[in-house]
Amino acid sequence: MRKYSPKNDVQQKSYYTDRFYVAPTLDKAPVSNDSTFASDCSSLANVVEIKESYIQAGHLVIYVDSKDNVKAIKHLKEIRAYNFMMELSAIDYVSTQNGFEVFYEMLSVSKHKRIRVKCFVGCDDAIASVEPLFRMADWSEREMYDMYGITIKNHPYMKRILMPDDWQGHPLLKSYPLIGDEAAQWYEVDKIFGKEARDIVGPELRDAAQVERYDTQRFSRLGHEVPKGTDITTNEPETPIRYQEEGGVQLFGKKLVTPFDEIETKHLEERK
Repeated sequence: MRKYSPKNDVQQKSYYTDRFYVAPTLDKAPVSNDSTFASDCSSLANVVEIKESYIQAGHLVIYVDSKDNVKAIKHLKEIRAYNFMMELSAIDYVSTQNGFEVFYEMLSVSKHKRIRVKCFVGCDDAIASVEPLFRMADWSEREMYDMYGITIKNHPYMKRILMPDDWQGHPLLKSYPLIGDEAAQWYEVDKIFGKEARDIVGPELRDAAQVERYDTQRFSRLGHEVPKGTDITTNEPETPIRYQEEGGVQLFGKKLVTPFDEIETKHLEERK
């Protein structure tokens, strides 16, 4: 059973002090703790060089050289009975290590065990496709190329899978802007209307959290609803934003929630 932790004043407690939360690293156990994993690791070591190996969260994690990824996965599938490729993707370490950590998650149905094979690929390097061993790798490797820009060698159909073929950049890179770059903001306008319509249509709104109160291209606005496309440039009374009905939330004549007034709210100047 999960250990109970007191919930007194839980909303007033700070779970972390840094602005960006860093998850704690899971404990690593030696491979010798599990006889099955120890046997798998010993067998694989006869085929490729194992740089590091350990057990973490019940999984055997093995680091190999990127040029040995196909050899390692082929051996684990055909000799060690890890016959399912569950997932494969990459992690961006471009800013700190100038490359990516590529990982392959494999499952053995007969052993009820999981192995995660990892390797490091530099920004200017390529890695061989494992699609001939596992068909599921086809789309996953295309997504890895599309989102991170990692080049996959010997892939049967290496092209983007989520973004358009002429898209610039790779959206899952940590260096990619959250709302897209200039090309992303004008992509739909240029494709549908042409670049000559930029001044007429305007850039694409790519911030999903932004709500423009006076944008009548939507069906309603905050504070006051109007038909779509209505001209509101003149003769429209200013309407304050109300987040609740007049008088607040009441039940049986008793006020349950005090009405929220934006004017009376206090905004923090900086993060505590």
